Amino acid sequence: MSETKTYPEIKRGASLLLAWRLEGKRVLLIGGGVVAASRLGFLLESGAHVTLVSPAPLEPSIAHRVATEPEHLTWHERGYGNPDAATPEEMAADKELPVGDFDMVLTAVDDVQLSQAVCTAARTARTPVNVADVPPECDFYFGAQVRRGPLQVMVSTSGAGPKVAVIVRDTVANAIPADVEDAIAGVGALRTELRQRAPGVGGALSKRRMRWMIDTCDAWRLDQMGAMKDPEVRRQLLDDGWEQHKVLRPGDVGAAPGGVKALVGDVVRAAPAWLPTLAAFVAGAAVGVAWVDRVRR
Repeated sequence: MSETKTYPEIKRGASLLLAWRLEGKRVLLIGGGVVAASRLGFLLESGAHVTLVSPAPLEPSIAHRVATEPEHLTWHERGYGNPDAATPEEMAADKELPVGDFDMVLTAVDDVQLSQAVCTAARTARTPVNVADVPPECDFYFGAQVRRGPLQVMVSTSGAGPKVAVIVRDTVANAIPADVEDAIAGVGALRTELRQRAPGVGGALSKRRMRWMIDTCDAWRLDQMGAMKDPEVRRQLLDDGWEQHKVLRPGDVGAAPGGVKALVGDVVRAAPAWLPTLAAFVAGAAVGVAWVDRVRR
């Protein structure tokens, strides 16, 4: 008699966490204060072109970005929309900068009616919108984030407890190994060269490529993965490993361990009970960080 297979329970109410690629996309940011400043940094780091609409004076860091990022940030020194509007729909009708012309819209102003009108207009135009501190009027959340080079970690409570997300984010950030960027760079370089030898998606070769990459990462400690930045190490892994249907370990290619393992051990011993899984999480991120396809809503 065959065993009945069980599956995880579906628990509704979660957000879909995505790495949203905004390189070259147009983003409208309404507001010039502290909250807008917290959004602006993330948007510029993502490579978006930001159109900022706000009267002067601007929050100091925003003013600095306006002066130093002219190719990526355009400031319109005025309020947004139609101040003489008779209806909420007309309030968000900005003839020069309609929300439908943008890939993303954010409001960070102390004007509830304008924010609601912008939210309604954006959703009508099918443009993703975020109204600061009003979860029902957000199609997405920023969450609490930490970045180490290409590694990005976000903690979200779906708008329910932002401060809790920050506390968890800080705990995770303190547990990330110091050389994690070397591990990601090494794995990323190996994966790029492997794809050149074994291109394609979905076929037998693609499945073998993914399996070999996973097995290779499982055979290396996180503190050893930085050695993959060496072209000679990658050549051996590919020539003597991939081509021969083998998984090689660091000792097989003369790779010396680094210092991350000890750091991970120190952090795990000092961390809460749920954090020992972080080392495995970061190792997985090293494989997946270069594997984010362009997301378009």
